[in-house]
Amino acid sequence: MSDRAHEDGGARENDRARETDRAHEDDRIREDTARRLDRAMGSLGTAAMARMEERLAWYRALSAEDRSWVGLVAQAGIAAFVEWFGHAGEGRPTPSIEFFGTAPRELKRSVSLQQTVDLVRIVVEVVEAQVEELAAPGGAELLRHAMLRYTRDVAFAAAQVYAREAEARGSWDARLEALIVDALVRGQVDDGLHSWAAALGWTSAPVVVFAGYAPDEDPQSVIDGLRDKGRRLGHELLAGVQGDRLIVIVGGADGVKDAARGVVARFGPGPVVIGPEVPDLHAAARSARAAIAGLRAAAGWPDAPRPVLAEDLLAERALDGDEDARAQLVENVYKPLAGTPLLDTLATYLEQGTSLEATARLLFVHPNTVRYRLRKITELTGYQPTEGRSAFTLQVGLILGRLSVT
Repeated sequence: MSDRAHEDGGARENDRARETDRAHEDDRIREDTARRLDRAMGSLGTAAMARMEERLAWYRALSAEDRSWVGLVAQAGIAAFVEWFGHAGEGRPTPSIEFFGTAPRELKRSVSLQQTVDLVRIVVEVVEAQVEELAAPGGAELLRHAMLRYTRDVAFAAAQVYAREAEARGSWDARLEALIVDALVRGQVDDGLHSWAAALGWTSAPVVVFAGYAPDEDPQSVIDGLRDKGRRLGHELLAGVQGDRLIVIVGGADGVKDAARGVVARFGPGPVVIGPEVPDLHAAARSARAAIAGLRAAAGWPDAPRPVLAEDLLAERALDGDEDARAQLVENVYKPLAGTPLLDTLATYLEQGTSLEATARLLFVHPNTVRYRLRKITELTGYQPTEGRSAFTLQVGLILGRLSVT
């Protein structure tokens, strides 16, 4: 073997020896630093709590119990770092993140993800401020590098914890939303409805219910899109797909037109019926009942606008067997006119094809008297006999009223 080969082999052996010596030295520095960290855990936790009290207004606003839990999480985080740092050279792939399980579920709802990041940042600042004292001689850079890796993984861990909580909360909220919509559609309004609504944080009033057909899309995507639109408009919104129907409950809108913005476009083809505005969610069953009855009867008025008010479909709803619509027509059309000449005038006017002169001749009155009575009928019922849709509704109301007294 040549002298050059011997020299190269010796150099490699020397390099390996130096690397081994450096590794042993690093292990010694790590072990020494780990012991120092272990002894300082209590003081680090105390310093972190004091810094949070000084710097974080949200922490000061927490209850004493929640502050205690936050302190335990911070202490557990420091302890987990010390434990990880002492064994980081033994092939452990990632830092341990189990310390986040220290916090109860209620705390995760009280403390936001941003606030958790604040907490981690404070703990890191406290440790960084004492790196020179905590690290063994020559170990400051090693400790800083370990902290960077550890805090990176802690940040990811926090995001994972909150993402899981958000998914669980979202699934639970979706079930509550479906229960509320189903209860209102069925008219089963009881204390359970109030509890479910409270769990979702529903506080809005007034409330309007929309009924239409669901689009040919994934139901959850439709509901998520509606919910996002509602948030952008400042409305609270609940929605449910039931078979081919889509039911949407809007709260906090400034009137029916405001509630319809951004909602109607999310329905599939076909009519969209708006129930009457009601004062709160408890009364929304009435609005839902009217909207669904209107959706069933909407085929009777093919040229109805989209959306259409359930009130504008009273005649079709009554013919379709909706008892609420029948009672409302009798109350609003027949009873205000019963026992007065207005009832005969209306009946004659409608029977004569809305001819003013023919009505006047049959009643032996002047045409101006007929005009006056027609105006009174409009004032009392809200329907104008000279307009086609109103005349049709008046005719149905008149018939139902006669049937109700036989």
